[in-house]
Amino acid sequence: MNTTANADDGLRARKRAATQASIERAAISLALEHGYEKTTVDMICEAAMVSQRTFFNYFGSKEGVILGGGPPMPTDAEVDQFVSGTGPDILVELVETITSALIDHEPDAELLRSRRLLIRQTGDLATKELARMSEAEDQFVNMVMERFHAQGRDESTTPDLQDEAKMIVSLAVGVMRYAMRKWFSGNFAGTPKDVLRNSTELIRRVTRTNPSDPTKDAQ
Repeated sequence: MNTTANADDGLRARKRAATQASIERAAISLALEHGYEKTTVDMICEAAMVSQRTFFNYFGSKEGVILGGGPPMPTDAEVDQFVSGTGPDILVELVETITSALIDHEPDAELLRSRRLLIRQTGDLATKELARMSEAEDQFVNMVMERFHAQGRDESTTPDLQDEAKMIVSLAVGVMRYAMRKWFSGNFAGTPKDVLRNSTELIRRVTRTNPSDPTKDAQ
């Protein structure tokens, strides 16, 4: 194993991440101060102390840096594992699958808060963010449908099967929004991973057949 090469790769990755974060912070700070429309790429580059070439190497447009990358999607292996799963807690498994990439690192809470505020304040950005979220949810519905089909369930015997899949995805997205709000509020003393773990425990509690039976989880 070439440890020097690995160390160099790690250093480059950290530098790239730092540069990307610096550009994002500058762009969002300027847009909050001056407004999205009045903020230019030149202003962002000057504030982040990077060239336009560097900016466009990281982000294809001003819109791209403000919206940021979408949430990391599950890998093919993670999707396959979910689809082939046979456990009864499909909602919990879906939440864990689509958040597995998120909890592997500590996100910048202040950057996320500022980005959400800016998107809410800017109509065009809010519309595009909703469209992007809708596309992701469609992919999750397809994952749930594949799992149903792998279990031998189909629309011929359950005509509203896709509605069931959409309901599961809607609940999963709601759980993630709850977790994000709880973490952003600062009222939870823990990491994003801790918040999500707490949220999945709450799912198991509220979806038990008999919530008053404390032995249900142990069975």
